[in-house]
Parts: sequence; structure tokens; C-alpha cells
Amino acid sequence: MRDLQKRAEGKKWSEAAAEMFQKGIEKLERMHPSTPDYSTIYNHLDLLIDLPWNEYTQDVYDIRKARKVLDNDHYGMDKIKDRILEYLAVLKLKGDMKSPILCFIGPPGIGKTSLGKSIANAIGRKYVRFSLGGLHDESELRGHRKTYIGAMPGRIIQSLRKVKSSNPVFILDEMDKLGRDFRGDPSSALLEILDPEQNHTFYDNYLELEYDLSKVLFIATANSLNEIQPALRDRLEIINLNGYAVEEKTEIAKKHLLPKQKEAHGLDKYSIKLNNAVLVKLIQEYTRESGVRELERQLASIMRNLAMKAAMDDEVQHFDVTEDLVEEVLGKPKYTNDLYTKSNPPGVAIGLAWTYVGGEILFIESTISPGKGGLTLTGNLGNVMKESATTALAFIQSHCKELQLEPSIFEKNNIHIHVPEGAVPKDGPSAGITMLTTMLSVLTGKKVKPFLAMTGEITLRGQVLPVGGIKEKF
Repeated sequence: MRDLQKRAEGKKWSEAAAEMFQKGIEKLERMHPSTPDYSTIYNHLDLLIDLPWNEYTQDVYDIRKARKVLDNDHYGMDKIKDRILEYLAVLKLKGDMKSPILCFIGPPGIGKTSLGKSIANAIGRKYVRFSLGGLHDESELRGHRKTYIGAMPGRIIQSLRKVKSSNPVFILDEMDKLGRDFRGDPSSALLEILDPEQNHTFYDNYLELEYDLSKVLFIATANSLNEIQPALRDRLEIINLNGYAVEEKTEIAKKHLLPKQKEAHGLDKYSIKLNNAVLVKLIQEYTRESGVRELERQLASIMRNLAMKAAMDDEVQHFDVTEDLVEEVLGKPKYTNDLYTKSNPPGVAIGLAWTYVGGEILFIESTISPGKGGLTLTGNLGNVMKESATTALAFIQSHCKELQLEPSIFEKNNIHIHVPEGAVPKDGPSAGITMLTTMLSVLTGKKVKPFLAMTGEITLRGQVLPVGGIKEKF
């Protein structure tokens, strides 16, 4: 008890915390150490003392240095970097402000979580990561009542106790994978934690006091915005992260992945030449993703092969990674888009598609055969894509004269549209213009220009609506 009082000297806590501590000490003085409540009160007072009441780390307001740190750790992501530097600039000018609640939305493997650590390093704050994936007990966030056996404070308070700072960078990982059951709804508990107007008086059930979370820089990450509760989404500043283009993946591989894998496989002292052409082959023919995790695994396979050669021959100091070596180690290419290598025959058009693992080109084929004017669609297409094909056909039929087509051609022939890779589900309105082009191509017998890809939703009047997500489709 004297130890508690000694540790409590000089604490910068609130009046309510000081009063609660004093009452707890007075209770302990009247109790025998062997009573069950003694340890409960002792642990509660111990938490009160350990918490960093009004203790903050000093932010580093060097904007240029922060930019350099962020650039060194991550390639691209200019929008997020600018947002963090703006926050730093306001802090520098104003001295104090409520921290924004940022939410990074993007596919797996693009560096959302690691970016949070870079932000903490850039502004000189402590770093905390808390994974919300599969969490379905509200008490994990708000804590248990301290009278229960095995009661503990919530993970938010536990984390602040551990890092000994009231203004860390706090990563709430996988927010879209929160669960809910009879033990409560954690996403509703997050409403108080992540509301800048409320979180300065966050109440933890175990602590039984209000704690100020307004200086904590909360950064949430998620793969899908649709899975986040609407009321919770309203409290977040959403920043969308796109998948990397081939050129960006190439730079990331050279600057980050290759040095990391060399060190991980004991090849630091060896000279390894791996040019851009080999990296592009790795990216396009052995991976299909928005991020770079699979690319890193393929690089690791190559490094293991080089490590084996280095261990067998002590005189080797240099390795040249060629396309032949890549095929020797990784086998034949897994992915290829060269369905038509030279020029597309009539009835074949190329579309751009967005998939969960990044951009993809989509070959859409059409054939015409004698029949009664039927339209057949195959290739695991969704309802929206089927409607796009029907709309395209209706437009062609209503503009036969302008397109120099005989109306009877639709009465005496069937049209079949197929999108290859039938095992992969496909949907969305953006294939409308591509379907229109492929049907016109097969009906007129004219080829579509090679290496021309299209995207865009069409209307019944032939208008192509504004398109979005061009970068994501590459």
C-alpha cells in the first residue's frame, strides 16, 4: 500500500482519478490482505497509477523529415502522405487539435497496416496495433465490471497502459471483419471510441472513470467499406487505397522486397542482378493480386534457389537472375492474357475489368449462327452484365440503317456471347460498350483494332456513361 502511495506521487491525473485513488487507499487500510476484495481494489489502483494520465510524447513537426520517412517506407500513396502532412502542419500552427479518425480502405497486401507504423515513426509517436478481426465481445473494448472474477480493462485502456502515452498512433486493423453475438456488438461500442465529439470522455467499465482519447490518432483499416456499420462509417474519414500498377510493383520490388529477401536468406554479401524485364515477367505471369504479398513469396522462392547455389559453391559472389532462371525455379507461367496473340478475329473485343485482385483485361467473344434470333450468354455472368448485353443488342437492332445492317439478320440468326474463364464470376455495367462492339464486329465481319481495350456503361440511346476506376482496371 505504501508502494502504491509512493508511485502515485506527482501523477498528473484528473481530480476524479485522484479522488478515486484516495478512496481506494482508505478502503485498503480498513481491509485485511487475505480478504477477496483486497486484491480487486489493489489491482484497480495499480491500473490507475500505470495509466498515462495527461502524459504525451512530443510530436515531431519537421514536415520535410516526415515526408522523407513516409517516402522511404512506402512507394506511392501520395494522397495518404499528404493527409498526414496536413495534419502535422495544423498541429504545428495550432499546437493542439482533435485527432482525425482515418480509415484506409483497400485490397489485401498493399501496406495499410505497415503505413500506420510509418506514420508513427514520422511524427515521433508510440505505435499500437489492435486487430478487430473476429472480435465479437463488447467487453474486449469497454472492459468488464471489476467485481467479476478475471475482470480486465478493455483493450484500448490496456494498450495505453502498455505504451505509457495518451497520444499514440492506434491501428484498428480489419474493421470490416468485426463479429456480433449475444455478448454484444463491438461495432456499436466503437461508436464512442471513434467519435471525436465523444471520445474525450470514454468510459471503461473496469476503470469506472472517464478517460480522454481525443489525442489518440486512430487509424482503421478494412478491405471493404460495405461491411462497416453505417453509423460507424459516418465517423470515419475514408481514404481509398488503390492496387499497385505494374510499374509501381516493379519499384517496390527493387527498393523494398528484394533487399528484404536478400537479408532474410543470408545473401547480403552477394551481388544479385535482377532487371526490370524479369520483374515484369514475375508480376504479370506469376502473380495476380493488387498488393505485393504473392510477388514477395515468388521472390523468396528465387532467393532460396540462389542460397542453395551459394552454399554449394563458395567461390560464387554474383548471381544474374534471368527469365530462364525464373521459369526453372517457378515453373511455367501461371497466368497469361495472350488469348489472341496477333490480331483479334471478327467478333472478339477486349474490355477492362476490376477484380478483387486488381485490374484485368477481359476478352469478350461473339459468334453468329443460323437460328430464330435468340441471344445466348455464357461465362458465369451476373445479372447486370446480362442486361448490358440485352441493351447493346436492342441498340443495334434499333439503328440498323445507320449501321448498314439488314433487319432480317436478327430474325434468321442466333447470337452467342461468351466471356472466357467461365469459372470466374463476372458482373458490372462497364462491359456494355465492349459487348456492343463485339456484336457489331461479328455482324459486320469487321475486326476490332488490336491492343484496344474498352470500358464503359451504355444506355439504350447509345450514350457511354462516364467511367471511373481506370487505374484500378489496369
